[in-house]
Amino acid sequence: MKIIRLTKAFTFETAHALHGYDGKCKNIHGHSYKLFVTVKGIPSEDINDVKLGMVMDFGDLKKIINKEVVNIFDHAILLNQNSPHKALGDKLIAEGHHVVFTDYQPSCENMILWMVDKIKAQLQTNIELVALKLHETENSYGEWLAEDNQ
Repeated sequence: MKIIRLTKAFTFETAHALHGYDGKCKNIHGHSYKLFVTVKGIPSEDINDVKLGMVMDFGDLKKIINKEVVNIFDHAILLNQNSPHKALGDKLIAEGHHVVFTDYQPSCENMILWMVDKIKAQLQTNIELVALKLHETENSYGEWLAEDNQ
């Protein structure tokens, strides 16, 4: 087999609050997130292909992740629209802040699941999303693996 995995890392700053949580994270707080995106495929062997020898151009992967994740979450506050935080978010928007309402509790785990759907929809059929790893802190992260979700 000639299957190769590619991984690209991304960073973004995002705040969130976990409504109903029984710890400090119920308060609005921020993270310097680091996202690792891994895809796999077979490098092109078509001598007429400008991407000869590549599974995927890292620049193309960057465009997808920036559009679908980074540009949405960077310097935003994520709030669950199905919680009392909706009113706070509306007030922040009225004051000019960048608020992203989610239909889920904006935990690291749920953020990853949301990202999976967005990223998969943008990949060519010959490219498979293999893994996402989202660091909230230097030593705390969540991970999604395709092999666990088949």
